[in-house]
Amino acid sequence: LYFDSEFSIEEFTRGAKQAFSVVSQLLSQRKLDLLDGLVSAEVLQMLKEKISSLSENHRDALAADMDAIMYTTEGDVRIYYDDDGRKFVSILMRFWYLNGANLPDEVPGETKVFQIVFGDESTKEKRHILTANYEFQREFTEGAKPDWTITRIEHPKLLE
Repeated sequence: LYFDSEFSIEEFTRGAKQAFSVVSQLLSQRKLDLLDGLVSAEVLQMLKEKISSLSENHRDALAADMDAIMYTTEGDVRIYYDDDGRKFVSILMRFWYLNGANLPDEVPGETKVFQIVFGDESTKEKRHILTANYEFQREFTEGAKPDWTITRIEHPKLLE
């Protein structure tokens, strides 16, 4: 609200969920060229390095459909100025989503992956509850584009 009196966290959260869903699906499909302009150049370079070494199952686990996002919360909200006096706001969003990728019960690093089983024993469908952290940044300097850019992407135990 300090820089934008019309800012609404509810509206921002809706947009962040949509961006998370689109970006996570593009990551899963290895369509990194389509991320240009959505994520920062530094994040895009990091993703190019990491995505190529992921197994297919781990890439599948990155994808989050809008309907599969169970819970979203904002984390850190920061306001800062750079050395040239430009104004920035960054908001870290945390997402919990269901995913049906074929992951082992234990993922590397000894972290437990929570699972939900749908159906009876003969037709059960296993889903994992996974988390992701995406940081969104916007420049609020007068004359700057009013676009949010993703400046950090974390899918713990999947994209490390």
